[in-house]
Amino acid sequence: MKKDPPINVLGDPLLSCSEDPVTGFFRDGHCNTCTEDRGSHTVCAVMTDEFLALSKYLGNDLSTPRPEFGFPGLKAGDRWCLCAERFLQAAEEGCAPRVSLAATHRNALEIVSLEILKDHALD
Repeated sequence: MKKDPPINVLGDPLLSCSEDPVTGFFRDGHCNTCTEDRGSHTVCAVMTDEFLALSKYLGNDLSTPRPEFGFPGLKAGDRWCLCAERFLQAAEEGCAPRVSLAATHRNALEIVSLEILKDHALD
């Protein structure tokens, strides 16, 4: 799998999202992506209890550990590369988490507008 160029939504080099827990489609700590990343795991977000509850309700339980997949389970305050569509859905529901623009891959802009990302920006 060939990674798309590591550029963030601001046009700068993509910064790390999280090494603890290690995140990203490639599990390299960055919200890197490629054509095989069907979910577009490109939005670097800081988890909240409200978002984790919404995600679980919608069928993607991010809070329960899954050791068989090396997944520790997320808690409020953890950073994670979210699927851009799930982030947009959460924004439309009024419970989107904060995002790091510097660590959000530019391919997220294919799904989420920069305006919406900036409305939820940490940086």
